[in-house]
Amino acid sequence: MDDTTLGDHGARGSRGIQSIEVGGQLLLALAHHGRPMALKDLARDAGMPPAKAHPYLVSFGKLGLVERDAASGHYGLGPLALQLGLISLQQFDPVRLATAVIDELAQAIGHTMAIAVWGNRGPTIVRVAPPPGAVHVAMRHGTVMSLTGTASGWLFAAWRPWAEVAPLLAIERAAAPMSDASLRRRLDEVRERRLARVVDASLPGVSALAAPVFDERGALLLSLTAIGPTAALDTGWDGAPAARLRDAADDLSRRLGGTPPQA
Repeated sequence: MDDTTLGDHGARGSRGIQSIEVGGQLLLALAHHGRPMALKDLARDAGMPPAKAHPYLVSFGKLGLVERDAASGHYGLGPLALQLGLISLQQFDPVRLATAVIDELAQAIGHTMAIAVWGNRGPTIVRVAPPPGAVHVAMRHGTVMSLTGTASGWLFAAWRPWAEVAPLLAIERAAAPMSDASLRRRLDEVRERRLARVVDASLPGVSALAAPVFDERGALLLSLTAIGPTAALDTGWDGAPAARLRDAADDLSRRLGGTPPQA
């Protein structure tokens, strides 16, 4: 038999390409681990010897599904895989509902609004709404946000499963040390206020506020984030932007059947 397989006793519509399914195990392994991997480790997780895995990775690399780091030799998801993932995130129903919300908030607050969701590399911007004024902070779709340097990142650090955020936090804390006590205090503050803020953190002169949107299990779905010049954006916990963000996020959570968890 060639590379095609017939399932369900040859039922119509079940025809598949076996070699694609075999090679796809390498992509599944990369997606599962969420980080670049050495060839031997990647092949082991995909259930094949490295000599068999390598040609698949070469072909996937030509398509942009994977890319090989020249320094480490490790394989990670490539630009096409990231684009496909971003498109999938953009088609997610909560994102479509939230898009109308950030359009309204951008007009009301007067600053750039963005939606971030959890992607395979961390919090990822999937929608941006510019404010009515000429002066604003530009954001790009697909930008991956720092966990400790952005308001969106602090929300996901506070509410995503610890197994997901701990490896990313470790990398960021290695570059910018933060004590365990400081980290706990910051995460507790975010959970208690249901709001995160940063002032002149990742970019001097730029500040942000972010509010969480939850699903029916109390799990974080996405963040609504206001970003603006520090001199112009009111980042007070009780300021007008904070109140509008909280109200909009709570309303969107209710529309999605979600309930904010207890602090």
